[in-house]
Amino acid sequence: MSDFKKQLETFTSKAEDIVDKVGQPLKPYIPAIARFLIVATFLEDSLRIIMQWSEQVDYMQKQRHFPTGLSHLFLLANVLVMLVGSSLVIMKRHQEYAVYGLLGVVVAQALGYGLIFDMSFFLRNLSVMGGLVMVLSDSLVRRKQMFAALPQISENDRRMYLQLGGRILLIFLFIGSAFHGDWSFTRILVSALGLIACIMVAVGFKAKWSAMFLVLFLSIFNVVINNFWSVNHSYFQRDYVKYDFFQTLSTVGGFLLLVSVGPGGYSIDEKKKEF
Repeated sequence: MSDFKKQLETFTSKAEDIVDKVGQPLKPYIPAIARFLIVATFLEDSLRIIMQWSEQVDYMQKQRHFPTGLSHLFLLANVLVMLVGSSLVIMKRHQEYAVYGLLGVVVAQALGYGLIFDMSFFLRNLSVMGGLVMVLSDSLVRRKQMFAALPQISENDRRMYLQLGGRILLIFLFIGSAFHGDWSFTRILVSALGLIACIMVAVGFKAKWSAMFLVLFLSIFNVVINNFWSVNHSYFQRDYVKYDFFQTLSTVGGFLLLVSVGPGGYSIDEKKKEF
């Protein structure tokens, strides 16, 4: 058993070295790419509402029974918050307010569109929220406490809690995808590997390596399964697949940011460094 453990540690160490070597040229750009991908679903959604404004208003009024003025106000507020919040995240300006605004959009749309009990929508949006939480944790820096005598949570502890929460939320998209669809030997094998990687991400064990595996896997999965550019049945079906594509893209961004900043203090990887 000890020999197997040593062999596993040797293999993972070599794998991490290869990933670091291959990704070294891109390393300075990874945080910016990750932030852009995280907000990609909000940018796409805001543009879709603008391009289909009349259809969106009609749906909110006839299907969701919104009053005329409220339907316009709801859609306009969503568009503005998504565009402004996404831009601030990309530019790394006022990220806390931007993230809170985008998290509010996720909740508002779940209620407004009546999708709060749709399990697929729920799991996907948990992962999108996980990416936003990772952005929030990355934006925090240590600040001197103004009232040191009061029992307050330090910025460092707050960041570690957010990193833990972000890691856990990110894996829900894969968990939902793993149990959805027809089963085959290949699907079972890939799902098992992915679930192992998700557990490793959640507990923070070899988190960067596991997150990179999920980045590669979800990217391939997204292009193969959510290929909205090849859907010609109807623009409703095309929009549905496109929505899944960009939500998965945002989750990929969350994992990519995890690769860049690490799993945080509440993880096995960081605890091992202390010994």
